[in-house]
Amino acid sequence: MNTKFSRSILIVLALLAISGFAHARGANEQAINSLAIYAIKGPSGVSMIRMFEYPPQIRGYEVKLEALAQADLMAARFISGDAKVGILPANVAAKIASSGKNIQIAAITGTGMLSLLTSDPAVQSLADLRGKTVEVAGQGATPDYVFRRLLLSGGINPEKDVTLSYALAYPEIAQSLIAGRVSTALLPEPFATMARSGKNDLRQIGDIQDEWIKAGGQGNYPMTVLAVDGDFAAYNPAAINAILESLKASIEWTVSNPAAAGVLVEKHDLGLRAPVISAAIPRSNYVFIPADQARPQIEALFKVFLEFSPASIGGSLPGDSFYYKP
Repeated sequence: MNTKFSRSILIVLALLAISGFAHARGANEQAINSLAIYAIKGPSGVSMIRMFEYPPQIRGYEVKLEALAQADLMAARFISGDAKVGILPANVAAKIASSGKNIQIAAITGTGMLSLLTSDPAVQSLADLRGKTVEVAGQGATPDYVFRRLLLSGGINPEKDVTLSYALAYPEIAQSLIAGRVSTALLPEPFATMARSGKNDLRQIGDIQDEWIKAGGQGNYPMTVLAVDGDFAAYNPAAINAILESLKASIEWTVSNPAAAGVLVEKHDLGLRAPVISAAIPRSNYVFIPADQARPQIEALFKVFLEFSPASIGGSLPGDSFYYKP
């Protein structure tokens, strides 16, 4: 009797132990969540390229990097709540925030990298653009409105004194400059480097970034930012901190190792060839500026959007809650 009773107790304890182990294992498995960090194919994703190779290690999360084809796809994922962390143009983040979505800028990842290139011997300065046609990359985006502000600061009315054309995509502008179908164009990196490498007599007119500061800009204007879902960031500060540290390290590594970064960009299919991106990185102004330090630069750019297209950032400057605070 005692022996049978003891065996029964042992069996029950064994079953409880197995059940407890299974429960604990299940709990641990449930605690591991998937977290996607989104980049955008093209130059916007270059700053994150080392994170593709070495995703940040975050307790409780299985982290993966994913590159989307366009910024509007990224915006849609933030609006739907699918995206918690990703790269966006600053004005797109502001536009989403104006809709009531809790989205925040955590850091600037890239600043101005625009070049005005020409093969026209009559164009030696911005003032010489009067009466000319300039192919501009990014209608309704940062390059367009920055260029318009610079033209106005130089006394050129962009609506009357010069023809701004938006007919071509970035790679097509570069190819058209090389082929001689376009004589003057405003291009970001790496497409400016692509054009210059294909046509030796292309000249850079002035320095768009310096002209921006002369026109009243606060430092260099932001081209791309890391945006975070505000609710996710509030409940996961350690995760956001790990992502920011990983991003900062990725940018520093990319700037210091352009050849190796170019290889990774091609490996992870960001849509750019290794030799082109390797040559362009030194001119590309990849930076890491936390949001609390970047706000003056961001607001200087937003004021230009308010001047030309208020609706593109929601009609007013975003408030304090738009800027992530660790």
